[in-house]
Amino acid sequence: MTKLNRPDRKARPFMMAAGALALVTLLGACNTIEGLGRDTERAGEAVQDSAQ
Repeated sequence: MTKLNRPDRKARPFMMAAGALALVTLLGACNTIEGLGRDTERAGEAVQDSAQ
């Protein structure tokens, strides 16, 4: 196997850390998106109430 096909051993910890950080960021974003959805729903209900 050539050196070009093998991952660099020094890069492996960096890639693992970057992947873990991305996972934590995505999981944290779930709460933010859910909150944004609730706020948008409330704003839409306020517009509907004022239109009636």
